Amino acid sequence: MANTIRASVVQTATAAYSLEDTLDKLERLTRLAKERDGAQLAVFPEAFIGGYPKMSTFGLVVGERRPEGRDEFVRYAKAAIEIPSPAITRIEQISKETNVFLVVGVIERDNGTLYCTAVFVDPEQGYLAKHRKLVPTAMERIIWGQGDGSTLPVLTKAFESTSTPGSTVKAKLSATICWENYMPLLRTFYYSQGTQIYCAPTVDARPAWQHTMTHIALEGRCFVLSACQFAQEKDYPADHAVADANARDPNNVMIAGGSVIISPLGKVLAGPLLGEEGVITADLDLDDILRGKFDLDVTGHYARNDVFEFKLRELTGPGSR
Repeated sequence: MANTIRASVVQTATAAYSLEDTLDKLERLTRLAKERDGAQLAVFPEAFIGGYPKMSTFGLVVGERRPEGRDEFVRYAKAAIEIPSPAITRIEQISKETNVFLVVGVIERDNGTLYCTAVFVDPEQGYLAKHRKLVPTAMERIIWGQGDGSTLPVLTKAFESTSTPGSTVKAKLSATICWENYMPLLRTFYYSQGTQIYCAPTVDARPAWQHTMTHIALEGRCFVLSACQFAQEKDYPADHAVADANARDPNNVMIAGGSVIISPLGKVLAGPLLGEEGVITADLDLDDILRGKFDLDVTGHYARNDVFEFKLRELTGPGSR
């Protein structure tokens, strides 16, 4: 158990597109994970900072963009953050004060384009890297740009062992956002880089998502930490689109959650958390990865490189800054 660390997944929602209130929530829930559970790592959901515009149409039909949709995009873009920015500085401060490594889903604004991004923030080094979602799903493509090969980091972080104080545990972390997890070649790339803590920020609250996360844990022989939003109508601006405009209720669920932590052998260690905001936590024994690799290493002894070839075309580019 000398290779054990403690990690949390945070299930929460954006505070009605308010950056200040959402950052306050980030701090409150990070402190909860640290003070209650002793977390060293905390993963927040997709689009936590900036917001996930569930049910929005942005005034679109094929061949026409309505003025009210452009106005909605202005509001949404103003809720996004730049990297670097004072918001990133605040996240760095929270990470440093709590000594928690943070993986946070944000909406990133780069000039006039928005990206669905995950940022990695270290308690000592501050902001380290980001991952931009490669392929926004369905209508997300109207509001978010595509990431590229320049933002596919797999980072090595040294944590103190929770079971053997004074001993150091090195872990490799990555982030894959929502339906990117259905891209086999992206998963293969992360496996080939040795990811051990596979973070999966999402807004997919379907029961089927649990099967996806279990499959990835088993396939990659890695720990999967999936952080999903839990959002109600009250978590959005008062005039935000809802499923039924004639039956508005602050407590109506917009995104139902389902955050979960799964081991490399497919065991559910925490969650799934449904129907509420909260923090789930588990001890991750990194030796479980080798226990799994014993009989399955999909980019090693269980690969057929003489039959299949995998290549990443771009490692550096404009998104890497």
